[in-house]
Amino acid sequence: MTPVILLAEAKRSAAVTDWPARIGWLVGLVLFIALVYWLMREGWKWRGTLQSDLPAPPSAPEVTGPAKLELSGRYHGSTTAGQWLDRIVAHGLGTRSRAELTLTDQGLEVERPGASDFFIPTAALRGARLDKGIAGKVLTEGGLLVVTWALGEKLIDSGFRSDHAAEHTEWVDTLNQMINDTEGAR
Repeated sequence: MTPVILLAEAKRSAAVTDWPARIGWLVGLVLFIALVYWLMREGWKWRGTLQSDLPAPPSAPEVTGPAKLELSGRYHGSTTAGQWLDRIVAHGLGTRSRAELTLTDQGLEVERPGASDFFIPTAALRGARLDKGIAGKVLTEGGLLVVTWALGEKLIDSGFRSDHAAEHTEWVDTLNQMINDTEGAR
């Protein structure tokens, strides 16, 4: 049996870390993350290609009239109406951003800093409701203002969340009243 003192006198201690193996694993992990990110980006671009038949949303007219309602909050994206997971990415409609909504007699103007603005004419509005989720964003029941509108031949749901969620009910009531008045005038 070797005395403990002799073991401590060894000229070299054992290697604690195998640095080449660690660096190899780290490089492999970084490459894997880069591959996943690239595949996600390609999927996003492919979805945009598949939706290329969708016309571009109109821009706001020069004069829209006095504002009925205004809302400051977030735009969470657009989906095919009734299919809350089928995100629409064409024409920047899939980009989440801050949003300033202005409702006038002409329609709903959506101003998005850092993303493309769009306008929903009153004739294209189909409905408004409170919901809890839209493509990648799930909130409490009634935490999301969802506006259904027509873009070309396709019905679209766009989700918004106000900085003050108490405003959502007033928006739903006003939008649905405008839609009913417009349909009654047709």
